[in-house]
Amino acid sequence: MSDRTKEKDLKKVMPGMMRIGRRFLPYIGKRKLLIAGSFLALLVETGFRLLEPWPLKFVFDHVLVTETNNDSLKVIVGHGIDPMLLLALLALSIVVISVLGSFAAYLSTFGMALASVQILTDIRSDLYSHLQRLSLTFHMQHKSGDLITRVTADIDRIKLTIVKVILPLVTNIVTLVGMLVVMSWMNWELFAIALTIFPLFYFSMMRLIGRIRHVSREHRKFQGILAATTSETIGAIEVVQALSLHNQLEDIFEQQNTITLNHGAKSLKLSAVLQRTVQILIALTIALVLWRGSHLVIQKTLTPGDLLVFITYLKNAFEPIRKLSNQFSEIAKATASGERIIDVLDYEPHVRNLPRAKPAHSFFGAVRFENVTFAYESGKAILQNISFEAQPGQKVAVVGASGGGKSTLISLILRLYDPNSGRILIDGQDLREYTLDSLRQQIGVVLQESILFAASIRENIAYGKLGATDAEIEQAAKIANAHDFIMNLPDGYETVLGERGCTLSGGQRQRIAIARAAIRKAPIVILDEPTTGLDNASEQAVNKALNRLTQGRTTFLISHNLRSVEDADLILYVEGGQILERGTHPELIRFGGRYAALYQLQNAVTQGEERHAIQA
Repeated sequence: MSDRTKEKDLKKVMPGMMRIGRRFLPYIGKRKLLIAGSFLALLVETGFRLLEPWPLKFVFDHVLVTETNNDSLKVIVGHGIDPMLLLALLALSIVVISVLGSFAAYLSTFGMALASVQILTDIRSDLYSHLQRLSLTFHMQHKSGDLITRVTADIDRIKLTIVKVILPLVTNIVTLVGMLVVMSWMNWELFAIALTIFPLFYFSMMRLIGRIRHVSREHRKFQGILAATTSETIGAIEVVQALSLHNQLEDIFEQQNTITLNHGAKSLKLSAVLQRTVQILIALTIALVLWRGSHLVIQKTLTPGDLLVFITYLKNAFEPIRKLSNQFSEIAKATASGERIIDVLDYEPHVRNLPRAKPAHSFFGAVRFENVTFAYESGKAILQNISFEAQPGQKVAVVGASGGGKSTLISLILRLYDPNSGRILIDGQDLREYTLDSLRQQIGVVLQESILFAASIRENIAYGKLGATDAEIEQAAKIANAHDFIMNLPDGYETVLGERGCTLSGGQRQRIAIARAAIRKAPIVILDEPTTGLDNASEQAVNKALNRLTQGRTTFLISHNLRSVEDADLILYVEGGQILERGTHPELIRFGGRYAALYQLQNAVTQGEERHAIQA
């Protein structure tokens, strides 16, 4: 790394911390009373810490140095006092100062730590909430493991650093200011000697701080990549084992793990260099002050007690700097974590409520696409000039080859994405005129892969309508052909599912998903390959449930099985991002185009499979 690059990194250290402070200021403001009380306790603690060495000064000057005892004691109390009594009082004062200072320190430390934990808890909640509202484009561009690391490990690192590093440093720095004031009052010459060393501290520390911060940020980045790889592997463990990908994935993980280790080791090395540099400079400063101070004591211009207090202050004054050198790598890592969190919090979602958006009325279910074009990346359109209309209660089937844009088209109705041009209307009004929640609450969704949560069956169904009654939940389950198998489970509706519903069969998971859609009683229903991968018995049960779910509702069905769309009021054949054919099933068969050819091919394959099954 060149010197110019080092200087550039150094300039980023304080701006990074200032950026975090500015961004988190609203959260800090919510805890201002607690912080103010804690800071007041900190000032009281500082006062007692400044008093700590003074009993020793009086012991040295007025008890141990006997030739000055009588005159000095008369100055202190106005008359003679027994040195042993004074010694006892000074010893007691040390205990009193320590007790009172410790109590103030407890109030300050506990209050500041509590405030920091509360602040970071608020930040974590807002980060989690913000992540859920970011568009799918953002989530497609970021690894899930890395995002999880930001919500968990990055927040925890900041919390630990504040409690274990920052708060003690704040205490020491406030004490440092007080000590510098007292030191300047005690002896300007010794104070000036001490100050001459501070520029050396600054330049030696700043020379390494930027490098530590840069390495720490890289370390956190690779930790996020490592977490993403682990999450991806565990999430697809069935595929990993089925394809025997263990060795290949282990090699990838090992490479990433080694890179993470190297960055961590480099950070530790730089921190060790910084610690030793500061330690040497502290020793040099104390040696110079001791050398000159001893001359002043010999010359009778300074008492031994004054020199003792001054050196004690000087040693304590360097304590914040020494600790900063020891723990700066943690501060640098916390700064990097804070910036990673801010990067997410400041990310503006592409899909959000417009200023003019209003809660949607109860939909009738008329949906119209007007010249809709959409692209995930500029210049690579997924959909081009899509236009069609669905009347309330109609069933619209979207068919075609994989990758043609079918799922993307349906996602636009949910406003998971917004069109690049054109518009989508429900009941004659642009989707963007509605608030997101009021729009999505009136659309029921059943996907090919039914995503269930590690909660009870009752809770999973109720997610479709928060606050649903037990009667509504059971009625929705009956519509979905799910009530009977639920009641046969050991705990019925209270049965807790495994992650993603893995403890149920595919057909059972799909029927729970249908119940979740049914309880919403939405006027618009979206079905994305809802029977794919099911056996015949499960498919029949699911189809019966789907028929009940979609009765009288505007329905959009994506399917590769053209037999399942024969009764659709409108069939859209989508390929290459365009609607190549449209009409009812009989109309498209008579037209003799791509739909008809695909239908005949599927029929031939199905009939062949049926003959083979009969012969077998």
